[in-house]
Amino acid sequence: MTPGDQEETQPLLRPPGGSSAPRGRRVFLAAFAAALGPLSFGFALGYSSPAIPSLRRAAPPALRLDDAAASWFGAIVTLGAAAGGVLGGWLVDRAGRKLSLLLCAVPFVAGFTVITAAQNVWLLLGGRLLTGLACGIASLVAPVYISEIAYPEVRGLLGSCVQLMVVIGILLAYLAGWVLKWRWLAVLGCVPPSFMLLLMCCMPETPRFLLTQHKRQEAMAAMQFLWGSEQGWEEPPVGAEHQGFHLAQLRRPGVYKPFIIGISLMAFQQLSGINAVMFYAETIFEEAKFKDSSLASVIVGIIQVLFTAVAALVMDRAGRRLLLALSGVVMVVSTSAFGAYFRLTQGGPSNSSHVDLLAPVSVEPASGSVGLAWLAVGSMCLFIAGFAVGWGPIPWLLMSEIFPLHVKGVATGVCVLTNWFMAFLVTKEFSSLMEVLRPYGAFWLAAAFCIFSVLFTLACVPETKGKTLEQITAHFEGR
Repeated sequence: MTPGDQEETQPLLRPPGGSSAPRGRRVFLAAFAAALGPLSFGFALGYSSPAIPSLRRAAPPALRLDDAAASWFGAIVTLGAAAGGVLGGWLVDRAGRKLSLLLCAVPFVAGFTVITAAQNVWLLLGGRLLTGLACGIASLVAPVYISEIAYPEVRGLLGSCVQLMVVIGILLAYLAGWVLKWRWLAVLGCVPPSFMLLLMCCMPETPRFLLTQHKRQEAMAAMQFLWGSEQGWEEPPVGAEHQGFHLAQLRRPGVYKPFIIGISLMAFQQLSGINAVMFYAETIFEEAKFKDSSLASVIVGIIQVLFTAVAALVMDRAGRRLLLALSGVVMVVSTSAFGAYFRLTQGGPSNSSHVDLLAPVSVEPASGSVGLAWLAVGSMCLFIAGFAVGWGPIPWLLMSEIFPLHVKGVATGVCVLTNWFMAFLVTKEFSSLMEVLRPYGAFWLAAAFCIFSVLFTLACVPETKGKTLEQITAHFEGR
């Protein structure tokens, strides 16, 4: 172990003598300001759900999307986000956490402005690409900013709010899509990033980043603002965090272990089948003979918000590993039930009766087909609840916790790139997979990946609850 390694595992900011945890409240305001980035990110993801049907129904000479353009309109965001992950990894180390969040507001507003003014399909796709770029930057920088301003006792709560704001943004897009046309919906999309831009101007840079830039006075002022006091706080000499990332560092356990865990978590999150389930949400409710499948999408969004909020509230008590394992088990059960539903209904007769969406589940189905469709609805709701409790928020939270300072930009960039690339791959190739394996085979394959995710969690993922970021780094170094 080098002296620089030893320095980095000491707390950059610590109260001497083990004094009690800080109690500043403005850390919550700063976290909220940063989380408006994920809210914008969620709105951009959810925007396509109400916008695509409207654009496909449009009659000439109005702007209209055909099937191929509609597919790209939904998927191109993931390509932009993958590029944004790479750019965000570069920005977060060079421009800082705060400035990176401010900069990501620009492509959000520009993208939605281009969509609002679009007169052809290429401008629509260009606007979506810009919003995707902003999504990639926000999905990387916001968790890093929040993890570095939060003290250990609330880091799980605040870190989980990143995913909570994403699903709130998706739900907001669904709800607003009921009453707004696609152009006015794009205008609404400019509001959260504009608000973030204004609010983040009043927030400090993270103390840890300021210390790496030899700005001790600014770091202490940030501590005073966020935690309510800077008296008695000290930091060790700054060393290893300035050396930057080099491939040779991958031989160090404190670097390659978090790399493997971070990339694996992001891959398993997408391989769980979340995009496939969300893609089939309206279709499944239609199979269950609901009168309003778009209202069903809103109910799905509400389930996501509620259970992500539950995860945020219990994160610092239950711990990351327990919630990940529990979430994985629930997803195994629900995706297996999904597969059973598709296997049992393959080639089955359809039924024209309708079930009111707000009717109680105990209503007697008109046929066995509708009864089986209720199995799909229940499986879908269970899957979304299970995903929201663990595999939704925790990979993003752990990504912001497990990497040492000097590799954080590159490492989180690789994790975000992995997540968005896998999202694009799963979204674009799922239809082909369904043709080869049949629907039931595809969902049973997702169940197998969920089993692997549980085993990986139990074998490799450390518990970070209640630990400082420096203690987590020391764990990976084997001390």
